Amino acid sequence: MGILLVILALVVIALLWGVSIYNKLVKLRTMVEEAWSGINVQLKKRHDLIPNLVETVKGYATHEKDTFERVTQARANAMQAGDIKSQEAAENNLNAALIRLLAVAEQYPELKANQNFLQLQDQLSVIESDIEKSRRYYNGTVREKNIVIDSFPSNIIAGMFNFTKSLFFELDNEAEKEVPRIQF
Repeated sequence: MGILLVILALVVIALLWGVSIYNKLVKLRTMVEEAWSGINVQLKKRHDLIPNLVETVKGYATHEKDTFERVTQARANAMQAGDIKSQEAAENNLNAALIRLLAVAEQYPELKANQNFLQLQDQLSVIESDIEKSRRYYNGTVREKNIVIDSFPSNIIAGMFNFTKSLFFELDNEAEKEVPRIQF
């Protein structure tokens, strides 16, 4: 009878442990989804701001049609991206196009002094900072989830219930290091 109670206690402990690990995985999955939603909110803000920025620069730099088209196309691609990898690539292209647009703006002193442009540029800066914070939070939750999925013995529960690792969201900072070339 004592052995049966010990076995029953071990089964109950194992069951509680499994439920605990499962609940932790569900919590982490939900946190990753919520963090991705936060990134999307910030990206939408940026996508909404870009047309105003383009129109303001357009008023001063009418001959930079190619730059405006690149920004507009990059924005459209970023808004249509479906998964994390395509979103990452589209945002990298958009970052490069925005850097070029801001470099064009630097060539026009009257534009740099325009109050509307300065406000848009400040808003873009705040949004970029918020995107970075959201991305850090997302990547942190992805890291925690992936560690639990990879770690023994929680990997057993993760495998049983088909929990999969999430992808990190990294924007390419190499594009920001390049000096854009402006040709008139």
